[in-house]
Formats: sequence, structure tokens, C-alpha cells
Amino acid sequence: MELSILLTSHHRLLSVAAMLDVFQSVNRYFTEAGKTPFFDIQLLYGEESRNKHGYSDYITKPVTEVERTDLILIPAFASEDIRTLISENREMIQWLHGQYKQGVEIASFCTGAFLLGASGLLNGRKATTHINATTAFANSFPNVLLQAREILTEDGGVYTSGGATNSFHLMLHLIKKYCGIETAIYISKMFAIDMDREQQACYGTFTPNRDHGDELVKGIEQYIHEMYPEIHTIEEIVSEVPSSRRNMVRRFKKATGVTPIVYLQKIRMEAAKKMLEQTNKSIMEVMLEVGYRDEKSFRKLFRKNTGTTPISYREKFKGVVLNA
Repeated sequence: MELSILLTSHHRLLSVAAMLDVFQSVNRYFTEAGKTPFFDIQLLYGEESRNKHGYSDYITKPVTEVERTDLILIPAFASEDIRTLISENREMIQWLHGQYKQGVEIASFCTGAFLLGASGLLNGRKATTHINATTAFANSFPNVLLQAREILTEDGGVYTSGGATNSFHLMLHLIKKYCGIETAIYISKMFAIDMDREQQACYGTFTPNRDHGDELVKGIEQYIHEMYPEIHTIEEIVSEVPSSRRNMVRRFKKATGVTPIVYLQKIRMEAAKKMLEQTNKSIMEVMLEVGYRDEKSFRKLFRKNTGTTPISYREKFKGVVLNA
């Protein structure tokens, strides 16, 4: 099976390295069993691709020389500049369309989904990406059925994965599909990958981009960061700025990607998560300190933002702390 890994412009080296390591391991598994290596691996690059000469041990060629392959893998990007990514990879976008029309399956990993989003191949389809990039992805590609919590998606021969180690779960999914469950289990053990991970929401961190240039919104953000435990309504926020509620909400969402109330919730959730990770405070104490008074509402919002309960989150991430 011909496996083509795209050396996109601004690709993340670690992402490509992981793909090579995993699928070469599959080939070794087959050869050690006296069989022919399952994957014929090649690396494809476009005119704007960088570091294309850093893979001398592999078959590398320009995408323009490949009329058809069997499976395409798109690595994560090392840049967050979406316009540049799209501009410098337009050659690959056109090529991807041609491959998909021929029935070739395509898989993107982590932020590699932005290339598929820009191509339009995800329109009307389910997709995911790195949990911390989901807001930017949703704002950039509103016609995609974003599944922010999912670790991987499969829809119409197009696959996507969440970030970091979730990429391994998509690779396992592809290995299971093409090589069988026995091979997938072998690879999962070799790379110590849990095969039962269900979602990625608990791994997310809300890190808003505050370099958007809107000084009014920056002032609101600062106020929320400093006063989040005491804020009760949007009106309290509005009263601090020279703008109507409607205009403020519109400008705020345009700059940050979310409404002020959602921004406030996320700031509170991040504070709650840190307390659960680093202190022995009770759930009730954490709830009160971040600004909530209703336990049911707090637990509901916490699960909505992390995909799990406060207790389960603490058990998963809490480090060793001194007894209170």
C-alpha cells in the first residue's frame, strides 16, 4: 500500500517523525513475520516546502510527480499563521482535491486539519483538531462539523485527529483498518498507547490570543482576568467600558472568538483546574473561590469544558502536594 506523507510548508518535524516511526514499525512487524512490508512509504513536497532535503533516508518527490497514491497523511503545522499556511500550501490543496476525486483516503493530524479545512474537503463533514486550536478552526471554517472533544473523526474517507498523542490514536485506527487488530495491538504496546481514550477535552487549556489590536476588548479581558471571582453578570462588565452591550459583545467575539460570558466561564474553569491540580482544597472551596455559588451549575459547566467531573479531573492530573 502506497503511503504518502506530505512535507507541507511549516510542517512540524515531530509530527512527521512520529508517522515514520509508527509505520516503519508496522513494516518491521510484517518482515519479522516473513511477510512483505505492508506500506510503501514516500514523502511528498511542494514548491514552498521547507526541510524537504532533511529526509535523505526516504523516497522524496514533488507532489506534481504523483498521479495517484493510496493513503495520504498530513502532519501538524509548526505555525499558527493560517493565511501563510494556506498561501504556501496551495499547490498541495489542488493536488489533494485531485487525489480525493480518485477515491484516495486522506488523514490530517492535529493542526494539519487547517489544510483540509482550507481545501473545502471538510465542508459538511465531521472533523477535529488540537483542542487548543478548536476556536480558531471553528471561526475559520464554519461549514465544518467540528467535533472539538473527539480524539479522531472519520467521515467520507477523510480522517482527522486531535493534538499531540491523539495523533497516535488515529494512526492506530488506520493500522487496524488496513492491517488488522493484531497489528494495531502490537503497535499500541510498542508505543505504550492506551487504546481506550475516548475524548480530548480534559487536555485543553484556554489561552486566548490577546494580540488582536482591539484596545476596548483588551480592557475587558484584563478586567475579567482580575475580577472573575466577583463578576456576576455581563452588565457588570459593560459598566466598566464606554460601549453599549450589543456593540461590546460583537466586538469582543470578533476579537477573541467567544462571547464575554463564555470567556468568563473559561477563565474560571482554568482557575478551578489549577486548584484541583495543585491544592487539596475541596470541590466546594474551589467552586466558591472561582466565583460560583451553585454546585450543580459548577459541575455542569466543568464537565462541559473538560468532558469529566472535578473529582475525575483531580485524580487524573493532580501532582503530589503537601497535606493541608
